[in-house]
Amino acid sequence: YTITASPTPVVDPIANQMACNGSSTTEVPFATAATGGTVSYAWTNSKAAIGLAASGTGNLPSFTAVNTTGAPVSATISVVMTYTNGGVSCTSAARTFVYTINPTATVDTINNQSVCNGATMGAVNFTSSTTGGTVTYSWTNSNPSIGLAANGSGNLPSFNAVNTNRNSVTATITVTPTLTNGSQSCSGTSRTFTITVNP
Repeated sequence: YTITASPTPVVDPIANQMACNGSSTTEVPFATAATGGTVSYAWTNSKAAIGLAASGTGNLPSFTAVNTTGAPVSATISVVMTYTNGGVSCTSAARTFVYTINPTATVDTINNQSVCNGATMGAVNFTSSTTGGTVTYSWTNSNPSIGLAANGSGNLPSFNAVNTNRNSVTATITVTPTLTNGSQSCSGTSRTFTITVNP
């Protein structure tokens, strides 16, 4: 008779994953070097609140990432492989990796501004309550005739206000934050405020 010795099953290393809140993730495939039999995988997720089921089989599926907090949220995914050959099944040790969901970046409230024609409008510094990475800002200006560029990045710079009309002129400034955590950049929710230049 023949005795078949199955290899010790091992799940190949899995890179940590990261996604933005509200994004559709991609499937995470599992692999092993074991050959000569059939292989199946079972996984568990320590935090179903990220939008992924608490457990499942096969590769980790695509899902819609969820993070309703103001900081990154991480879940530990644990993968176990079963190797079956000759009617005998052998189970691997668990292989774990971390799935991090970044929050939607926000911009704190910005007060509307007023300035006189010919006066210097001071810089407007943007802030955010979002944590766990670096928040940067881009902005657009609906009315460059006030003396401010049509768009830019970072804080709103100081500029010399312009209004050659008899009535006040108003520009709407739209600020969009982006959170960068590791190699992942996530655009956030825009906020607007106005700059009124009086004649």
